[in-house]
Amino acid sequence: MKVDHERIRILAEVIETRRTVKPHSYSGEEIDRGTIEKILESANWAPNHGRTEPWRFKVYCGAGKQRLLELMKSLYTETTPQEKYNPAKMDKMEVNCKLSSHIVVIMMKRQEIERVPEIEEVEAVACAVQNLALTATAYGVSGYWSSGGITYKDATRESFGLAEKDLVLGFYYLGLATGENPEGKRCSTIHEKIDWVEE
Repeated sequence: MKVDHERIRILAEVIETRRTVKPHSYSGEEIDRGTIEKILESANWAPNHGRTEPWRFKVYCGAGKQRLLELMKSLYTETTPQEKYNPAKMDKMEVNCKLSSHIVVIMMKRQEIERVPEIEEVEAVACAVQNLALTATAYGVSGYWSSGGITYKDATRESFGLAEKDLVLGFYYLGLATGENPEGKRCSTIHEKIDWVEE
């Protein structure tokens, strides 16, 4: 087996330097569309069962970010019980949209014949997002996958024109960080998470 050690080194460096950087640390500078397209193209090469390619992305930039912000605010107001409503969430949405260059709505399009289990479609989308995150890192672009809140609400799914069995899986914020990425750490080594069965 021929091993390309330089290729492995570069890949390992990208994987190990990928970080979650939240939008409040972004500069607000716009990233050129060509770079964003390359980042999304890498997502299209994710593994998926039965070649269903269930990932779908809606990308907001420029004035489109304001449209998304208004939609998110409306959805939060409509779907949040009064006792759980937090005005600070609105402020956070504003900052996230203002300082991000692009915001990608991550969606899963369910296979119509449903031959592939839903969980495998979700896993395929997660693989696509990992490709996106690693390619963004290689380009020097920071990213943050946000979920929870309005993400899994029926009203959110419907707002993006998705069918009943489709899903919104989050919002991926892309931007240029103003500082250095945080140092990476893991709670335990990989050796503590592997059980070798050799006999």
